[in-house]
Amino acid sequence: MRAVIQRVNKASVTVEGTITGQIEKGLLVLLGIEDADGKEDIEWLSSKICNLRIFDDEQGVMNLSVKDVGGSILLVSQFTLHASTKKGNRPSYIRASKPEMAVPMYEQMLQQLKMDLGKKIEAGVFGADMKVELLNDGPVTIVMDTKNKE
Repeated sequence: MRAVIQRVNKASVTVEGTITGQIEKGLLVLLGIEDADGKEDIEWLSSKICNLRIFDDEQGVMNLSVKDVGGSILLVSQFTLHASTKKGNRPSYIRASKPEMAVPMYEQMLQQLKMDLGKKIEAGVFGADMKVELLNDGPVTIVMDTKNKE
């Protein structure tokens, strides 16, 4: 799994003119799933996201997690995170999982994040043409890959 985690003051996802998920202070997480991903990837990544200390404490030092600040998470599926640009100028998405595998993994990630954060997780619509709006805070953007554990 690959994730792009952005600290935001607010973020929302709209599908066909309807907001499907929105948050105030928290994390916008763009998630890419590949066939090699499993339960251990979900558990590791969810824990990292919920405990990642990228919010400022009272001294202005990034020392607090989304849990610590009572923030929210907006999870958006994004198969393009597994794009390969090695050959030519048209990205290949061969590593990205097909919906029959990716949808259940995405739903499991939603449930794991809910369990780890202790509150409802806002979400986009898997496979839909989504319009994502965000107000970055910082900006602070972290990229994680469960295969590299970084």
